Amino acid sequence: MKTQPLPLIRSPRWMIDLVNPVVLRVGLFPALTVKGRRTGTPHTVPIGGPFEFEGARYLVSGRGNTAWSRNLRVAGRGELRMHGRIEPFRAVEVIGSQRERVISAYRTALGRSVTSFFGRIPDPADHPVFRIERAEAEVPAA
Repeated sequence: MKTQPLPLIRSPRWMIDLVNPVVLRVGLFPALTVKGRRTGTPHTVPIGGPFEFEGARYLVSGRGNTAWSRNLRVAGRGELRMHGRIEPFRAVEVIGSQRERVISAYRTALGRSVTSFFGRIPDPADHPVFRIERAEAEVPAA
């Protein structure tokens, strides 16, 4: 029996090919680096940054089952580059009622900026959520 793939809202090609490389180069947004689940090659994407809730930090995939969320699920670790620093972290996927609580708080905090994503993919189970914990000391970005 074949299983259905989890929903995904793909970024437009112009965003991937033009905007993301500029944003990463200039450092306007936090960047997430995770090893690829098939090749082990590091992939870096701009993200909105960690979401803080009840004393913990989370990465929430508003676009659903994205490549970065699938890679992070397999790798279990990654790096955040923010404010000129690189922070290695461990990631634990959050499921069930805890995921629903985090997503509810995330939607409330981010408001209209994420409404369209959750309108198109309304089920919280279709949005991967990872609690992130520092793995080592921060290091300056090169």
